[in-house]
Amino acid sequence: MTSQSALSYEEPGIRTILILSGFLLVLNLANSLLDRLVYCGLIGQIFIGVAWGMPGAQWLTLDAQEMMQQLGYLGLFLLVYEGGLSTSFKQLKANLLLSAVAAFTGVATPVALSFVLMRLVDSTSLQAFGAGAALCSTSIGTTFTILSTTGLDKSRLGTVLSGAAMMDDVAGLVMVQIISNLGSSTTGSFSAVTVVRPICVAVGFAIGIVLVCGLAVKPAVRKLRGMNSSLLRKGKKTQVAFALHMATLIGFVTGASYAGTSGLFAAYLAGACISWFDDLHISTEQSSYQGANPICEASGASQSPIEMSPRGPSSNIPSRTTPQGNGALGSDSSTSFVSEDKPRMASGQQTFTAYCKQPLQFILCPFFFASIGFAIPITQMFQGQIVWRGIVYTLLMALAKIVTGIWLLPITISPVSGLAKLKRVVAIPITWCTSSRKQEAHRQVPERNKKGKKTAHQSRVSTNTPTSQQQSGAEVRSPTLSQNPTAGKQPRSLYPASIVGLAMIARGEIGYLIASVAETGGLFAQPDKGTINGISEIYLVVVWAITLCTIIGPICVGTLVKRVRTLQAQRSQSGQPDPLGIWGLS
Repeated sequence: MTSQSALSYEEPGIRTILILSGFLLVLNLANSLLDRLVYCGLIGQIFIGVAWGMPGAQWLTLDAQEMMQQLGYLGLFLLVYEGGLSTSFKQLKANLLLSAVAAFTGVATPVALSFVLMRLVDSTSLQAFGAGAALCSTSIGTTFTILSTTGLDKSRLGTVLSGAAMMDDVAGLVMVQIISNLGSSTTGSFSAVTVVRPICVAVGFAIGIVLVCGLAVKPAVRKLRGMNSSLLRKGKKTQVAFALHMATLIGFVTGASYAGTSGLFAAYLAGACISWFDDLHISTEQSSYQGANPICEASGASQSPIEMSPRGPSSNIPSRTTPQGNGALGSDSSTSFVSEDKPRMASGQQTFTAYCKQPLQFILCPFFFASIGFAIPITQMFQGQIVWRGIVYTLLMALAKIVTGIWLLPITISPVSGLAKLKRVVAIPITWCTSSRKQEAHRQVPERNKKGKKTAHQSRVSTNTPTSQQQSGAEVRSPTLSQNPTAGKQPRSLYPASIVGLAMIARGEIGYLIASVAETGGLFAQPDKGTINGISEIYLVVVWAITLCTIIGPICVGTLVKRVRTLQAQRSQSGQPDPLGIWGLS
């Protein structure tokens, strides 16, 4: 075989041009239509990948499918990075424990329920564990696509969901190494280092980033801000900011990969750090403005006169306004301390929208979901026993992720309130038994009244009939209550818990990766049973569950979010509370 010094340039044929252009057009058309219907255009892209790729008509060559798979994985990195940009660092820290508990539930429950396979397909305990490992992760790309499509990415609900999905992803990558070790080992044993190292590296990586941001980046930004550094002034250009942000993303991913943890986890941390940096830059500018404006502080102004939109994608330079109201500062422009030469770096959302949003939306993201379709062995899956076993296992795995939403249920777990409720329940039969005697006593007392006092009936009428002052007070208070329906106790809703549980159902890329590693490593092999075209039955059952969960989850979430959007539109007009409650707040 002779080596070539360069790739010979050849014009692609018309058939190749038609197939590739039609593939891109159909991917985006299906995504647009399904997003408008039920917010799940990614499902159409997966099916188109099945039809165009190796499982279906094989219109795309193997080299083209591998190229799209690699480009799609770059799109996955950008999807996760965008999710980090949309995450509020304060909300992430405030809901970290809740995300961790939901993630642990989403990992432990599928692994536990997977031991049903020991009866369902006569698997061993190690094979059942391998199947549960493939179904314990959550599709990061699907999760962030759902959040951005439904507009929940900046809400508290989106913060909890994205945090839980990222932790599931780290757990899934740990499972990849465990399953790889199990498959390559003849004894089926593995070292504890294989399990502990990725977890410790992920935790250490996150803690190290937090320490660097707090101890090094924060003081440096304040010092540069005080010096009016040219570096911050150059950062106003989106080109410079884009280069810095991409260098941060690539550096995080590279460091995490060489350290032995998830590159996707590092991409999420890169986006969250840039979002934190944007908030830090604004707070530093506002504090420096307040320090330079004693008039504003003396007048008792509670808000900074600089109002910025660091994450707004509509403009490259944030907007600024001066305060309005009484006083010379609001009316006289000559006393305004807002200067146009203040260095103001472009935010992460602005640079992402300017350079990454359209390629990700129309090319990289469709390639990613189509590559999931390339990995589905559709022709081997439709065997009688494989189908019904796969459906049963799918239902179990869907239930295993739905239970993660239990932590968002509006249930009060305080022991004091629980004891009070128990006392009220116990008092119900006692009150019912004694109520008849009390009513008879109240009836007899007015009958013995001979002095012209009010009878019990008159007393009840006078008590229930408001006076003119009470009526006037009620007339004054009633509009206030109707205008502020959220006053007092917050309404209880099952929508947040349902959305989180259903969104966690989708598996995807990590699930297929773990299942493929287990199959090629021989973990799913059953010597006493035959294979279907060289593929084990356990692997096909697992692929059924991964595929159906990846399809069912987004459809259910999209349908539910569409219902929530309708309720929000109706309740905003009538003044009723949001159906998502506190979880819909940003």
